Amino acid sequence: MTPVRFPDPRDSTPEGIVAVGGRPDPDFLAEAYSNGIFPWPVEGYPLLWFSPPERAILIFDELHVPRSLARERRRTRLRFTIDRAFERVIASCAAVERAHEEGTWITPEMIGGYTEFHRRGGAHSVEAWEGGELVGGLYGVDAGGAFAGESMFYLRPNASKLALLFLIEHLKGRGLDWLDIQVLTPHTQALGARLVSRDEFLERLARARRRGLKLF
Repeated sequence: MTPVRFPDPRDSTPEGIVAVGGRPDPDFLAEAYSNGIFPWPVEGYPLLWFSPPERAILIFDELHVPRSLARERRRTRLRFTIDRAFERVIASCAAVERAHEEGTWITPEMIGGYTEFHRRGGAHSVEAWEGGELVGGLYGVDAGGAFAGESMFYLRPNASKLALLFLIEHLKGRGLDWLDIQVLTPHTQALGARLVSRDEFLERLARARRRGLKLF
């Protein structure tokens, strides 16, 4: 297969569009994430690939865990795992209803592409279990030593938040000190996430990739 080649993300449109077209298959996804680019389907258009002018990241030294969430983490009976149910996690992320959103960007094509990427070791999931029931989780991409969170879901209060904290502890244990969360939300902002410029993000990504950390 001919190697995928994306344009330099610094040459994107003002909205952050780097490229148009292609498929969310493992080769495209691996090349995109290694260059700070991610796919985002928009209805009525070919697949769009983005590297926005500002990027949301969470630096672990700046993590703020609200007291109520810290209390919940201490007393929770949920069990957390990694890569035990990737397909179920991404399907649940696609199915969950979100406030102020209609439909989902996690289309069947995206589910298929990321699931195959997972089978090849590029995408990973965290699961929250209540007994044998999957009640929350998240998934994302290993960008060669940095991690990009993609989506979360929960069926029990705080299940996705606790899954995120579990992931952060795992990544810290592997030597990583920050997480790409792409888009700032009220929840992630409350945890200490903030926006950085594209240039700063790409510099952080390049440094992380040079370290070559084995995250999973």
